[in-house]
Amino acid sequence: MRTPTIRDVAARAGVSKSLVSLVLRGADGVRPEKRQAVLAAVEELGYRPNAAARSLSERRTRTVGVLLNDLRNPWFVDLLDGLNSRLYDNGLRMLLADGHLNRRLGEDLAHTFTELRVDGLIAVGTLQDPGVLRAAAGRVPTVVAGAREPVLPAVDVVAGDDEEGARLATEHLIGLGHRHIAHIAGQGAVGELRRRSFEATMRAHGLADTARVARGDLTEEGGYRATVRLLNGPRRPTAVFAVNDMTCVGALSAAEASGLHVPRDLSLVGYDNTYLSQLRHLWLTTVDNASHEVGRRAAQHLLARIAEPDRPAQVDLTAPTLEVRGTTAPPPGGAESLTRS
Repeated sequence: MRTPTIRDVAARAGVSKSLVSLVLRGADGVRPEKRQAVLAAVEELGYRPNAAARSLSERRTRTVGVLLNDLRNPWFVDLLDGLNSRLYDNGLRMLLADGHLNRRLGEDLAHTFTELRVDGLIAVGTLQDPGVLRAAAGRVPTVVAGAREPVLPAVDVVAGDDEEGARLATEHLIGLGHRHIAHIAGQGAVGELRRRSFEATMRAHGLADTARVARGDLTEEGGYRATVRLLNGPRRPTAVFAVNDMTCVGALSAAEASGLHVPRDLSLVGYDNTYLSQLRHLWLTTVDNASHEVGRRAAQHLLARIAEPDRPAQVDLTAPTLEVRGTTAPPPGGAESLTRS
């Protein structure tokens, strides 16, 4: 069967092609009975507008390019849900690309999105090479979501308040009585903000000498290896604050492999409140950085920037909260004995 065209819709409804176009665009000024006749014809014929033709006529593709660092990170799930729901409500569709699949594709992907003439671009998470956005941001409205870099003119940044979240996690452990606390740090500006906040909080409580930092790479394996190093060090920590939930899962595996019981022998705190932290056999204490809200706000900033490309750049931070679950408890021997030590 031949695919119905706009001419077929116009003939069935008894109107002109231009009036059909007005109805499909949702334009005002169309008489109700004419609008209803067009919509009925569209339904009866099963007509679907030609996206390419509409893009040419409107000079818009109604698509948004979304460039992620690594789709394997479960933190993206809620953020993308918030992002997509807001874009969808405004008639926009997402095109996803994963920069991790090929390290060399980072710049190509951003360039590809501009070649596809997307209406906007959103970079999600810490990119391997933040500089790839510089050229793209000069050609298409751009927003950074869930990261704090790069800082570019006319590019909005929407993220969680990483310093506040790290403070909440560290003070939770201190409040339980822990004094020997370690942090598995991450990469990029977000990792740096969380590390600095951990160290500042420990210092504010007079615990700078007992704070330890181990480097991780935001993965489960990286968390495992960092925790093994910490546990085999000169002074085993009684608590570990991990830069994200995936790292924390690795820390949990390392503790169990070392014969330690969590949280009796070692308390653990993650970050992001991903679905991993909510699995019953993990049940991680973690920081909720409002990733769904970050996605929703990122979409809103992009919509505003599409409408006004030259508006000043903004940094929009969501407020984190602490989700206390089953991986934190007072240290072995209690807070008082550790304070004397």
